[in-house]
Amino acid sequence: MLYLFLADGFEETEALVPLDLLRRAGVPVLTVGVTGETVMGSHRIPVGSDISPDEIDLTDCEGVFLPGGMPGTENLYKSEAVRDALTFCHENGKLIACICAAPIVPGRMGLLKGKKAVCFPGFEGQLAGRVETDVFVVRDGNFITAKGAGCVFPFAAAIIEALKDKNAADKVIGAIQYTDLQ
Repeated sequence: MLYLFLADGFEETEALVPLDLLRRAGVPVLTVGVTGETVMGSHRIPVGSDISPDEIDLTDCEGVFLPGGMPGTENLYKSEAVRDALTFCHENGKLIACICAAPIVPGRMGLLKGKKAVCFPGFEGQLAGRVETDVFVVRDGNFITAKGAGCVFPFAAAIIEALKDKNAADKVIGAIQYTDLQ
């Protein structure tokens, strides 16, 4: 199971576009409402969550996915459930996917040391020990990070490829007519 954590103030595009593509690819994913059953996005779009943080089963966890947005990213960082899930994934080699400002959550926890990672410009200083790279989406081991909302398609494709394979990612991306996976 992939857990997509949602907290009030999350960036809707960064959560919902990848969620849609992941489900099209057959990736089992549940949304986790960190700040309640209905979570309000940064652009005032309410989204219902599948489960609450106390319903997470880490024994069945393939990874976690954190969308950016403010104050959503700060709300994610404040969540003990999010930090516990990140720690579990880091210690067990499970996928950790973060986009936009969200890489600051594992960054502040020291989990990105020695890893190539990107984030929304201006937050780089909070990615403690990361290896700089100048791409929009990067995978380094079990970490996938992306710069922002404009990167949702290649970000989602990278997650699908990590959890399934490149053919599954290409099939979903091709089916929606997206053509530029730089």
